[in-house]
Formats: sequence, C-alpha cells, structure tokens
Amino acid sequence: MATQERVYTVDDVWRLETAPGSPAEKYYLIEGELLTKMAPTELHGDVAIRLGTHLFLYIDERDLGRVTSEVGFHPPGDRRTVLLPDVAFTSKSRTAPRARSSYVPYMPDLAVEIISPSQTLAQVRRKAEVYLLHGASIVWLLDPAAKFAEVWRLGEDGALFNERIASDGELSGGDILPGFRLPLSRILNN
Repeated sequence: MATQERVYTVDDVWRLETAPGSPAEKYYLIEGELLTKMAPTELHGDVAIRLGTHLFLYIDERDLGRVTSEVGFHPPGDRRTVLLPDVAFTSKSRTAPRARSSYVPYMPDLAVEIISPSQTLAQVRRKAEVYLLHGASIVWLLDPAAKFAEVWRLGEDGALFNERIASDGELSGGDILPGFRLPLSRILNN
C-alpha cells in the first residue's frame, strides 16, 4: 500500500510560522510540497539590499508601486503555493491594501531570487516557472558566486524563455519598469 505525502496549504504554512514557540525557519510551498528557506548568507543579503535599494529608489521616485523583501506571495485561488522572493516589485495598479495577517494573495510583477549555496540553479528555475505561470511578468535569478543573472519571461504563446546576463551586462525593467537599467557589476561585484 502506497503512502501519500501530506499536501500542505498556505494556511498550514501560516500556522507553522506564527504558532507560539515555532522555529525561526521560513517555509515556502510549491504545489503543496513544504520546503524550508535557509537563512541567507552575508553575500546573499548584500546582493538583496543593493538590488532592493536601486529598485526602491527608482520606483519610489516615480510612484510606481511597492518593493518588498522576503514577503510571502501566493497565487489567487491556489492555496498550495506560496513563495518568498528575495526582492519583489508589485505595480501600483495591482497592489491591494497591505496584508497584516496573511500572505499577499497574488504574485508580484517582478520576482527576484538570489541563488544561495544551499540551492541549485534547477531549484530556483523551478521557482521562476511557478512565479510566471501564476501571474508574475518577469523573474530575475541572480547568482552572486558565479556572477551572472538569468531573466525569465513567459512568451505570448505561453512558453517560458530566459536570457543569461553576464557580469558585464545589465538588468532591464522591460515593460513593467520602463527605463530601469542596472549594471550587474553594481550589485554582484562586491
């Protein structure tokens, strides 16, 4: 007789993270699979704050929306997926009142995942796919150790595609952040 693994929901993760005496771990879900998010390394944190600062200054000056870090997002109508992008942007036209006692019930326009030593490129690519299939417009995967980025998008035909950006290249905001350009060297060469 086969045993079935438990399928977790957004509500289960919320209870795990907010229960009195709960461990300091952060969790995320992909299709009901409970996964642990490790504490970031110093390099990871440095890249996140550098990128987040550039995004925040650009977005705040133009009143385009919100920049967040380590916030839980789940797709509308999907209670089996919740992701915690290292940095995210949600346009003003899509933001709802800030959630105080739950995860954000939609995916951000831009999700950024910084590859940690405890993750593989395949694992963060899986997250990129989930973000895009559930409403994100663009995903940036940053690898501080190898000093490159991948920019992921969903094509009009529904196919996923990505572009690799070398350390001497730059990130672009595309249609969601027109005019935003950031050389990777500003955030990865430290």
